[in-house]
Amino acid sequence: MTSSSNKEFKQNYQTHLKHLKLKGLQPKTIEAYSRAIRRIGQYFGYKINKLTEQKLIN
Repeated sequence: MTSSSNKEFKQNYQTHLKHLKLKGLQPKTIEAYSRAIRRIGQYFGYKINKLTEQKLIN
């Protein structure tokens, strides 16, 4: 993982958390959604900005 993709992922992840909290979701729901994003990020080398639906399905 490059430092730029890591930095970008972390920024997007924090934005994602903020939106989930602002929506008023329950803490367990926020944790489940956050865990999914972390796992997807790890699987794709933290380069998730250019993911397509097709890449996620395969």
